[in-house]
Amino acid sequence: MKADLHLHTTASDGRISPEEMVRLAAQDGVEVIAITDHDTVDGIEAALAAARSFPSLTVIPGVEINTDVPHGEVHMLGFFIDYTQPSLQQRLETLRQSRRVRARRMLDKLSELGMPLEWQRIEELAAGGVIGRPHIALALLERGYVSTIRQAFDLYIGRERPAYVEREKIKPVEAVEIVVAAGGLPALAHPADIENLEGFLDQLQAAGLVALEAYYNNYSQEVTQQLVALAHKRGLIPCGGSDFHGLDSQSETPVGGVPLPRKYVEQLLVRSGKISLRVRP
Repeated sequence: MKADLHLHTTASDGRISPEEMVRLAAQDGVEVIAITDHDTVDGIEAALAAARSFPSLTVIPGVEINTDVPHGEVHMLGFFIDYTQPSLQQRLETLRQSRRVRARRMLDKLSELGMPLEWQRIEELAAGGVIGRPHIALALLERGYVSTIRQAFDLYIGRERPAYVEREKIKPVEAVEIVVAAGGLPALAHPADIENLEGFLDQLQAAGLVALEAYYNNYSQEVTQQLVALAHKRGLIPCGGSDFHGLDSQSETPVGGVPLPRKYVEQLLVRSGKISLRVRP
């Protein structure tokens, strides 16, 4: 099975619309995708509508919630969420507003560093979606301040870099609780670099964590095997995806490009209680 359970669209910091993402996945023979935009569910309706034209493709409504820990960030995926739930939408709107505040402050810092950017251009690059650091990175690239997107993060807007700004903090356990309250299945995203991972999982599983992203962009076979073994040990479902944003076609793993065993996708489907997610008119 070709499946990709970690995809970003123009609803957040991706460069491909939800409709285009669905078409791209279907054309590449992907059978199951999850739309997991940062702190928003605004792309889900369009993706589900587009999927009606592709009977071979199942679209899972999802989200990725960014959280903070003392020495970095932890991201939580949510699959099969009720994306229409008012309380979920209200909480995500609060997080999106904090992103805008942070972005403006980052532009202030960049200006102080001699690299002014126009706020209007950041909004244009976001195209109505959630404003994120990739939009600032793109603006830096456009102005010639950096030569690559990666360089923008490494030199200026990555954590502990001179233009980095903290945003509203939400704890990982709270993110799990938000997904569970929305009827979804929480999964810990790209966990390989998390310190004391097993102790961290104790807290998250107590709150309702269901899955662990073991198959991920650029993970070695050894790392993947270790994470799969850990998931099995703890009764979690291994999952995975490309984390595709469409920012760099030459370096990014394509949609469906991370091999994900069918049995784990099926386990998630069964656990959700939604064996068939086909969208009907």
